[in-house]
Amino acid sequence: MQTTLAHLKRGETAVITDVSSDQIPLKLMEMGCLPGNQVELVQLAPFKDPIYLNINGTHLAIRKDTASLILIEKLSHE
Repeated sequence: MQTTLAHLKRGETAVITDVSSDQIPLKLMEMGCLPGNQVELVQLAPFKDPIYLNINGTHLAIRKDTASLILIEKLSHE
């Protein structure tokens, strides 16, 4: 199921499928936010923004508006 990173729930994992928006900071891509990488939502801030992610072992906090530009495919729970 294709959706955006902003729609992940705590503990869910997904694979990044597209980060082609011009509004995504280059630094975010340099830190591992690239197509094919696995991402997990670790925690939400008290007002649900920013979100705390684990992307292939790198921990990042990004704003929800930026997360809504990153397309993902959720992984099914086994």
